[in-house]
Amino acid sequence: MKRIVLAAVIALVGLFSIQISYAQVQIGVRGGANWGFASKPDFLGSLTPDFHSTVGPTGALFLEVPLSDYVSFRPEIAYIQKGVSIREGFDVNLGGFNLPLGATVAYQSQNLEMPLLAKINMSSGPVQPYLLFGPAVSYALDGRIRTRASALFTTKPYDIDVNYGGMMNRWDFSAVGGLGLAVDAGPGKFFVEGRYTHGFTRQIQVPVVNVNVRNRGVALSLGYSFAIGY
Repeated sequence: MKRIVLAAVIALVGLFSIQISYAQVQIGVRGGANWGFASKPDFLGSLTPDFHSTVGPTGALFLEVPLSDYVSFRPEIAYIQKGVSIREGFDVNLGGFNLPLGATVAYQSQNLEMPLLAKINMSSGPVQPYLLFGPAVSYALDGRIRTRASALFTTKPYDIDVNYGGMMNRWDFSAVGGLGLAVDAGPGKFFVEGRYTHGFTRQIQVPVVNVNVRNRGVALSLGYSFAIGY
């Protein structure tokens, strides 16, 4: 699997050297935050606490290859932190004083992701709203389970490394959709965009039981792109 990821990265990096004679190619960078969460299996119902989001960084290098006046192909090499958290708590009555006790357990994975997106520009002026959509594949480089307890104060986090290859799945195939706004700035463009990622791959593989836990995420990024050729 590592060889597959390496080959895909090399192929995508190779695109950065392409000069397309009939269209202006853009290269860009973006960075921001991803609010990761996960779907909860229906059969668990109220037996387990609710799933909550966990916030982590995301960033990418990308190409934007025009296919027409309003449509572009946008392949990316991205880093993204995915995950989900579970929070549980209760109050202890100490002589009329309620002391809240609780714990948070968060699963966080560090992922190399390769979205292959279509970009649809909604305007050709100096301010350009746009749409993004397309598939993405990601590979978990590493992961951890972070536990933190709280009472009058919050304890230091305790981390356990995730052992992939057994119950936990490294791969994730997903669909990406988003909205953005670009503004002409000097030789390039500043932009802000939000995107939603909907994972299709079960992240926990358990024999017999269908544990339907799939990644979800909402990301907000700022970035800049500029032309590299004609």
